Amino acid sequence: MIVDLVRSGLSPSGSRAHWFHTLQVRPRGRRGRSNSDPLGGTGCEGDAFTWGPGLQFRAAQSYLSLEKLGEGTYASVYKGISRINGQLVALKVIHMKTEEGVPFTAIREASLLKGLKHANIVLLHDIIHTRESLTLVFEYLQTDLAQYMTQHPGGLHSRNVRIFMFQLLRGLSFIHQNRILHRDLKPQNLLISYLGELKLADFGLARSKSIPSQTFSSEVVTLWYRPPDVLLGSTDYSTALDMWGAGCVFIEMLQGAPAFPGVTDVFEQLQKIWTVLGVPCEDNWPGVSLLPNYRPEWFHQSEPKQFRAVWKRLNQLPHKTEDLVQRMLTRVPTDRISALEALKHPYFSTLPPPIMHLKDMVSIFKVPGVRLETEVRDIFNPGRRIKPSLLLPAAKCW
Repeated sequence: MIVDLVRSGLSPSGSRAHWFHTLQVRPRGRRGRSNSDPLGGTGCEGDAFTWGPGLQFRAAQSYLSLEKLGEGTYASVYKGISRINGQLVALKVIHMKTEEGVPFTAIREASLLKGLKHANIVLLHDIIHTRESLTLVFEYLQTDLAQYMTQHPGGLHSRNVRIFMFQLLRGLSFIHQNRILHRDLKPQNLLISYLGELKLADFGLARSKSIPSQTFSSEVVTLWYRPPDVLLGSTDYSTALDMWGAGCVFIEMLQGAPAFPGVTDVFEQLQKIWTVLGVPCEDNWPGVSLLPNYRPEWFHQSEPKQFRAVWKRLNQLPHKTEDLVQRMLTRVPTDRISALEALKHPYFSTLPPPIMHLKDMVSIFKVPGVRLETEVRDIFNPGRRIKPSLLLPAAKCW
């Protein structure tokens, strides 16, 4: 599988695959500002930046690691720079274990992302395979939604929430139409550029629905963002899985706190959800009693509550905001709104109409009138307000 992924960039037809050359295309004239361009569009010519001649893709020496950004169970992520053309990149280095080889999550992520080209999905530039490691080279984005919300506590500007949600749903709609489930939606996996472009990332748990499978695992999605049907042990799920996670992210952006912050286990997480939605039964969820973890006697009985009574920020916003949240955070998975339907919801009616008709690779920020507003609170600048247009890639945070 790995050999197939990194082999000379040839497509099945024998032509050179485009995805291996995303960093290589250079316009003849002056370049526009790039998310990952440390020169700010001034080009790579000049004495300050000269790069090694003859450097190739799929070669470790073509990339220079600058600093470590984070570390997970299987991989470490570094901020780096391409010595081919000087663009900033993110290097996800997966260290191979002698007995186990490459983690299957890395193979899955690479194989899925190389076929996904969309403005709201992180771009995979290159793959480097050595005896010791597998390195996935991604476009570099400055922060993620979790860090952005940490810097701007107490809930985000309502206009910015709308812009972020539209991009999240746009990315989800694309992968769902391509029969792919993300299965790990959470703020840490939603990257944000200095412009405000939001991109789905970390496809290690993603699955293609086009691959025949009777059931999936119920051990997916971080607990706080896992839907009740999966918490109850269902392994027969589809795109509704991601829509629940997106709804949780929606509330978290509005409130500045997780929607259902469980602490210990699956049953406590379910209790958090039942406190808001009510404990289900066969009358309101046919088939629920057949799910492995369905134990109604283990939970405190409660009636469904109005969302605006639970999440107070909804009281300050038009009813259509609460309506979209309700359609996403519905107990019965078949009743949840799809990503494509959600994009057409009246909640987004205040966005410029051309935003609904963009080509896949076009950013919504290309549409006149689409911009982020200044957030009310900023922990790094408590005494002054900063215009988003002044936030440069070199800044510590947003």
